[in-house]
Amino acid sequence: MNGTPASRRTFLAMCAGLLAVPRHPRPAVPHPDPRPGIDASGVLTREQLKGLPEDVIEIFDMVREIPGIADGIGCNCGCSAFPTYRSLLTCYYETGMARGCHICQGEAKLVYRRHGEGQSLEQIRRAIDARFG
Repeated sequence: MNGTPASRRTFLAMCAGLLAVPRHPRPAVPHPDPRPGIDASGVLTREQLKGLPEDVIEIFDMVREIPGIADGIGCNCGCSAFPTYRSLLTCYYETGMARGCHICQGEAKLVYRRHGEGQSLEQIRRAIDARFG
């Protein structure tokens, strides 16, 4: 180009070249196998969440309904670095960060909705990886 303006055709060709650059997404957090017999006893209760917005408390209610599914999902917000982390389910325990983390909350809403639609754990994992991975 050396100081001369690019023609529209040249500019569009350059833009098309940028679109062809492969995207290198960050690897998704591995999904753990759900623990047999897992329940929601570790998920914070409504009483423990008092003072938080109702929409956040409702997400905890959702997770309480599907502990076996939530325990088979890896969370992509970074909480997997914490020693108490095991799965999305543990993000909703007392030491988890779901109270204020929009990624933990978004994953839980997606998991709950997809589970309600009858999707398998594998299908739900693929949806989480596509959206959050």
